[in-house]
Amino acid sequence: MATRLFRSSPLRLTAAPVLAALGLTACVDFGKPGTSSVALPRDWQNAAGFKVAAPSQDLSRWWGRFGDPVLTKLVSSSLSSNLDVETSMSRVRQARASRESEASSLFPSLSGSAGSNASTTLRDNAADSRSISYSTGLNASWEVDLFGKRRTSLLASSASINAAVENLHTVQSSLASEVALAYLDLRSAQARLQIVRDSLKSREETYQLTVWRQKAGQIDQLDLRQAETSLEQAKASIPSLEQSISQAKNRLALLGGQTPGAFDGLLASKGRDIPTPPSGLAVGIPADTVRQRPDVRSAAYQWVAAVYKTRAAKLERLPSLNLSGSLGINAATVGKVFNPQTATAGLVAGLSGPIFDAGRIRANIEVQSEAEEQALLAYSSSVLQALSDVEDSLIACRRSGERIAVLERATVSAREASVLAGQRYKAGVVDLVTVLDAQRTELSLEESLISARTDRSSAYVQLYKALGGGW
Repeated sequence: MATRLFRSSPLRLTAAPVLAALGLTACVDFGKPGTSSVALPRDWQNAAGFKVAAPSQDLSRWWGRFGDPVLTKLVSSSLSSNLDVETSMSRVRQARASRESEASSLFPSLSGSAGSNASTTLRDNAADSRSISYSTGLNASWEVDLFGKRRTSLLASSASINAAVENLHTVQSSLASEVALAYLDLRSAQARLQIVRDSLKSREETYQLTVWRQKAGQIDQLDLRQAETSLEQAKASIPSLEQSISQAKNRLALLGGQTPGAFDGLLASKGRDIPTPPSGLAVGIPADTVRQRPDVRSAAYQWVAAVYKTRAAKLERLPSLNLSGSLGINAATVGKVFNPQTATAGLVAGLSGPIFDAGRIRANIEVQSEAEEQALLAYSSSVLQALSDVEDSLIACRRSGERIAVLERATVSAREASVLAGQRYKAGVVDLVTVLDAQRTELSLEESLISARTDRSSAYVQLYKALGGGW
């Protein structure tokens, strides 16, 4: 019953639900003209075969669900050492320092001074008299935030901090997926290399048998050259695969913030099996993904910051109150510096406001308003991108699984056909072309099966990332 009610009508998502999840609804006027909205579907169109329950907490460390300890170590090491992650962390610290600087403007500033002054009077080129005076002073100033302009700017800085934090999470999520994809490329190339080397054994046997038959006069030179061509063609793919393996290792080292070769020992500690994606993944509903994705959250915070900046720009039209005070002491001797009778004090209050600025404030308001609109559109775009990413990944997961099922059946048949062709060729029942065709078909299907398994695992990696996992 609950499911039927849940799917009974389309859901329309403005920025309010997402920002409510972020605790930001109090600051935004969702009913203002120009506020865009994104129509969220109730469920995914291509979620057949997946659970529609709420995503589990395993999304934060989804790579552990592949059951590959090497992959887990690579991702963990990269998240702690990657330079892009460290740069994003630095930007978070920078945003926090900027907010602290902004917060200091809400409080009075106090400065102090101390000094001495010596003077000498000359008469007939000779010193006639000499005097020394000492002074100390305190100066205070404060711009009272009458209408909340500075507090509004401080809220914008706070939202910018949150956006920087979510950008860090976005970098972490992207890094985890990039490491996993590079690792899959490595294991795929290694598996394909092993298949080619296994194929070389049967082709070498066929070539040797062809040599013997040619020497015995049973076949002509054409069959010998065809067998030799097939053998050398298989050998030619080995350097390319070895290059891919080396480059994938270097890619993993780069992502991990290490020099080339740093992970070679770790990568050699396990076999060359392609990690298999887990079963029973819960994809949740579109609204869950929108709230979970760090890039969408960052876009929401950036919009909130833009809203506050627009409000601060509008408050520039209002007057400001400035208070300043001073306390000074002038004494002829050091002993009298702290004598209250030598102290002077002053307090000044001033109210100032713009009268004519040639349209500067109005233009700045327009600039900030357009920046706010752009931030809102960027938020809407990030929501649409999130929906598209998940749907694309779901399609890839399902179709790659279907492709694997077909290729597995075809590969089994090709292996049997290759064995039978080799046996009949030895018995003299079939010609060499039949054997070579069977071997080429077997190798092609073996490589296609490896590629399909890699594509399926890659699709699941992309799905985890699209759902907002990895942070």
